[in-house]
Amino acid sequence: MHPHLHTVENQKNCADVIAALDECHARGFIHKVLGNCTDAKYRVNMCLRAQRLERTRMNREQAKEKRKHIEKVWAEIDENS
Repeated sequence: MHPHLHTVENQKNCADVIAALDECHARGFIHKVLGNCTDAKYRVNMCLRAQRLERTRMNREQAKEKRKHIEKVWAEIDENS
């Protein structure tokens, strides 16, 4: 399963590969069933994966910064107690 392809973030970063997949799917059911869209689907998956990894990296950095701030606040509280 992949996230929704119509979101702004996905349209901005993966628009070309999503369009290629849509174009392949528009060729018909038999075209899809015979595996002719597999490469396009793989490219979409890799693009979405790259987005997810970047989002995960950014979230991790933000969590580390937030944790440092919380530890600093607790250190100040302990000093003043």
